[in-house]
Amino acid sequence: MTLTPLRRLLIFAAGLLLLGGVGAWAVLSAADRAAEENKPRAGGPAFASGRVRLDKPGRLVFRNTAAGPHRDRLVSVPAATAAAATRTASDVSCLRFHSAAGTGVCLQSTTVLGRPAYRAQILDADLRVRETYALAGIPSRARVSPSGRLAAWTVFVKGESYGSAFFSTRTAILDTRGWKLVPNLEEFAIVLDGRPYRNKDVNFWGVTFAKDDDTFYATLSTGEETYLVRGSLAARSVTTLTRNVECPSLSPDGTRVAYKKRVLGTSALWREHVLDLRTLKSTPLAERRSVDDQAIWLDDRTLAYALPADTRANSDDVWTVPSDGSGTPRVLLQDALAPAAARAAE
Repeated sequence: MTLTPLRRLLIFAAGLLLLGGVGAWAVLSAADRAAEENKPRAGGPAFASGRVRLDKPGRLVFRNTAAGPHRDRLVSVPAATAAAATRTASDVSCLRFHSAAGTGVCLQSTTVLGRPAYRAQILDADLRVRETYALAGIPSRARVSPSGRLAAWTVFVKGESYGSAFFSTRTAILDTRGWKLVPNLEEFAIVLDGRPYRNKDVNFWGVTFAKDDDTFYATLSTGEETYLVRGSLAARSVTTLTRNVECPSLSPDGTRVAYKKRVLGTSALWREHVLDLRTLKSTPLAERRSVDDQAIWLDDRTLAYALPADTRANSDDVWTVPSDGSGTPRVLLQDALAPAAARAAE
């Protein structure tokens, strides 16, 4: 059949209509999914408008994951009645969040020229943006030092999870005094098992800070092994301490590190442990489920971490467990992620 100019025009127009229909269907489907996720859940947490601050003692600030208009917003509750309290909701949304001493780091999803993009925002105690940094990939971990001076974040540059066979991370540390940024910890010198080390497969993630605003701990991955490293910002170097440590979290007294340990041959991919930094003795915690999170120390005796909610899709619950291996895991917050105790700078 000969295609006349008129037939070509009609086929072209039909193609445009088909593509437009597919595009409209995709947009409407995405809108329907978003509307369903934003529909408040019966029996879910109550919300109230108000002021959320990062330095108000006696309160927890965290990312709300309950379905409804406040999903992914930073919210605040009294720490003493966290489970049942009405949540004070802000207008700040984060994919990853942490705060200390009135400084917050909020890793966000955004759009640049119609394409997904990510950024880190440094917040003051009133959740006002102090500085913004473009991120090279999908947000994974975030931490602020006890003084509020330093912030760190980890993103996935390739792949989607630490459990993937192929992934690459990029971890940055920011000094808010002068806004000096270390864009990639892979620039630092590495001492592995007592010897200088360099390899193209090196990855870092899960920074946690000591009180001196110089010392930090993190996970180093190389050669199919993970290591706990102690680092110094001033010396621009890290040294390995022990193996099979991921997502460390330094205790308030600076003597222990909570972490997830990969355990093979069990139903749990990772098991939460606490490592004594003086003896390198490791204690498994009472939580036996697989925890893929960087735990938070609520105090020197209690750890908090997130697990997917059993009966609520696309949501998480925050659990607590004693740090000495005793006790039983308990729910602290439903529909929540990344709790941080609001405290003023010391």
